[in-house]
Formats: sequence, structure tokens, C-alpha cells
Amino acid sequence: MGRRPLGVLLCLIWATLICFKKKKKKKKKKKSLSAAVALIKHGHLMNVFFFFSLRLKDWKTRLSYFLQNSSTPGKPKTGKKSKQQAFIRPSPEEALLWSEAFDELLASKYGLAAFRAFLKSEFCEENIEFWLACEDFKKTKSPQKLSSKARKIYTDFIEKEAPKEINIDFQTKTLIAQNIQEATTGCFTTAQRRVYSLMENNSYPRFLESEFYQDLCKKPEIATEPRAT
Repeated sequence: MGRRPLGVLLCLIWATLICFKKKKKKKKKKKSLSAAVALIKHGHLMNVFFFFSLRLKDWKTRLSYFLQNSSTPGKPKTGKKSKQQAFIRPSPEEALLWSEAFDELLASKYGLAAFRAFLKSEFCEENIEFWLACEDFKKTKSPQKLSSKARKIYTDFIEKEAPKEINIDFQTKTLIAQNIQEATTGCFTTAQRRVYSLMENNSYPRFLESEFYQDLCKKPEIATEPRAT
């Protein structure tokens, strides 16, 4: 009879300890959620997303994955290497040139791919995709192709609730809608300049400060054998 109360007491102590541990876990979760709410209130929603959804240890690894998948769309021909396989790591000297001017970055195949990957990680790749679409559009000579490309660019990037809608003012959108009725190579000039300026003054500086770019600029360390004693 004396053993039963002792057993009950031990069970109660064990249950109390379990409840205490659960409460501590809940408090930790509440602190994490409170921190997330604070970030959202201060406009850092992107940081919250990365904190909970993209907790990858190596920034360079993530961007390298995007680099392999950010070349121009299209099926590679059999027996030939695709463009995305042709990219090689640039020398630190070449990477440093990208910091001299935004045009230097865009002129480099690897630099352009790296920048696209960076914008993709920030969920604003529509800017560079629009700019590239405009560059291709300006090289089009056939009037029929010019018209079809103009409408595609408009539906992809310009019209309200477009899948890759860029951030431009209403007047520019209205002007483009009028211009594509009789498409010329200058249909998107104003919008392209604004998007270029936005990338140059906003995304480009952040790219140069990124860990990935800083790593490309570092000269590889030469391994030295330890001296024999």
C-alpha cells in the first residue's frame, strides 16, 4: 500500500517536468514569431522569408545553382555544350572590372548571369528580364516579328497584373499601350531607361556588396607545404 502513493508522486513529478519543457519550447517559438512580426512591421519581410524558408548555409552555393539555370531559355542542341555549361569562373581582375561601371557588368556573360542570379534571389528578376527583352526587341528587323514581340513584352511586363510586371508609372504604361499599335524599335525606350536606372542605383550597389561578388574578387590562396623540421 505504501508503494502506490510513491509511484503516483513520481508520475506527477514526471508529468510536471514534461509540461515545463513544453512551456519553454512554446516560449521560444513565441520569441521567434515576435521577432518575425517586428521585422515585418519594419518592412523587412524579405528577411523573414529568407530566415524561415531559405536557410541555406552557403550563399555562394545558392547563387551558383541559379547561375546554372539563368541562361537564355531554349533547348540545347545535342552533341554541343549549352551556353550555361560554357560559363567559367572569371578571374578576380575581371570581376573587379564589374565594379567600375554597370555596363561592364552587363557586357560580361558571367557577370550578367551572376547579376540575374542575384536579382532572382531578391525576387526582382523581372527588371533584368525586361531590359534584356528590350535589347532583343531593338535588334528585330521584321515588322511582323516586331509587332508580335512588342505585344508579348507588353503582356509579360507592362499591363496591369502582368506575370512579370515592372514598376513604372501609369503615364509610361499608357504611352506604351498606344505605341505598340504601330510598333517601332523605340516603343519601350522610356521604360527601359527607367528600369536601367533603377537597377544601376539600387540593385547594382547591393550586388557589389554581396558576399558572392566579394568572393569572386578574392585571389585564390596558394597552398604552401609545411617546412620540414
